[in-house]
Amino acid sequence: MIEVRLYGRLRRFAPKGDPAGRSIIALPHREGDTVQAVVERIGIPEGELGSNLFVSGRYAVLEMPVEDGDRIGLFPNDMSLLYKWYFEPKGSK
Repeated sequence: MIEVRLYGRLRRFAPKGDPAGRSIIALPHREGDTVQAVVERIGIPEGELGSNLFVSGRYAVLEMPVEDGDRIGLFPNDMSLLYKWYFEPKGSK
């Protein structure tokens, strides 16, 4: 399973869609999964997704592979990470 945690206005894509509740989605892992593939399965439009993506607590990029048991944190484009230039995305070239 992959655990996806949604923040900000992306929380509406969670099953309950409760802005005050925990917005976590559990998805079965598929062979060859990437962050982008998971985002597409949830139905989040890429234009709403910010550049702040995390996989198992590490800064990541859309192309990063996702393994069974990983946790993904997704933030919308209106929530920016301060000082993001200090972090090299996991999976970047």
